[in-house]
Amino acid sequence: MQERHDAPLAPLTTFRLGGPATRLITAVTDAEVIDAVREADASGTPLLIIGGGSNLVISDKGFEGTALRIATTGFDLQGTRLELAAGENWSDAVARTVEAGLAGIECMAGIPGSAGATPIQNVGAYGQDVSATITEVVAYDRRSGETVVVPNAECAFSYRHSRFKEDPSRYVVLRVRFELEDAGGLSAPLKYPETARVLGVEAGDRVPAARARETVLKLRAGKGMVLDPQDHDTWSAGSFFTNPVLTAAEHTAFLTRVAERLGPDVAPPAFPAGDGLVKTSAAWLIDRAGFTKGYGSGRARISTKHTLALTNRGEATTEDLLALAREVRDGVHEAFGVTLVNEPVTVGVSL
Repeated sequence: MQERHDAPLAPLTTFRLGGPATRLITAVTDAEVIDAVREADASGTPLLIIGGGSNLVISDKGFEGTALRIATTGFDLQGTRLELAAGENWSDAVARTVEAGLAGIECMAGIPGSAGATPIQNVGAYGQDVSATITEVVAYDRRSGETVVVPNAECAFSYRHSRFKEDPSRYVVLRVRFELEDAGGLSAPLKYPETARVLGVEAGDRVPAARARETVLKLRAGKGMVLDPQDHDTWSAGSFFTNPVLTAAEHTAFLTRVAERLGPDVAPPAFPAGDGLVKTSAAWLIDRAGFTKGYGSGRARISTKHTLALTNRGEATTEDLLALAREVRDGVHEAFGVTLVNEPVTVGVSL
């Protein structure tokens, strides 16, 4: 277990932002993770868990406490059952399951970060969410001081949410277990229209899983959503805002604002979200509110490839990023009456 003091945290995040931690521990086994958490809890020391750093916005002042970087490894595939250690690189794990001819997570290729973060955020993209394939999450319960196994039904998964995100100070994810599908090398049925269109098939069709993965990687790269140290459009947390989910009344009011601002013939994206709810597109809202690709003149700007990504152009600070995020959020609310919610976790700051 490595230990450093006054350790920079910016290099551990995809934004490359944030000040130092008082203490940084890098744990490479589950036992080391648990020991570090127990030590911090016993001493009352604030604790920050870091995986791949792809979903963190850390204060310029840094973190006064112990930052625990989970660098555990473990890829165990038995038939269609997969167990990943929390520190495993998610995108690499997806590639290995596709190479094994299995389906279920191939459309989540290229998502940065570690496997342990996937159940917390209920990570998803291009029509797939991890909640559809996760069977169990092994976690350390800081309240009971024990390692627990949480079955899928008790994870309270919803859109970009889970019980782990709801109570972030309670659980530390150690391992994630999945049940994938052996479809003879084919993908799961394609749910996302853009993916199906690019592949030249209909929604619901299957294609070779490797083709689906390669297509998603190309789509993500075209939007600056695949990490590239030379491309500042990827110095981001991917989608900065979640897609708003509106009640029927909120959706009606939203449509009225759209008609007033853009004309009666404009139809914003709308997707059923269960229980009478409607999900719309954050990217559409941002663009139609006047925040187009490349917007901004400072050190933090909207990506030149995708309106939903806020980026560090190389010398930005966290405050630069937050100023841009607030401008976008407030502008969208003024235009359409919808309040955008940030997807990344904020540490020592708030939007």
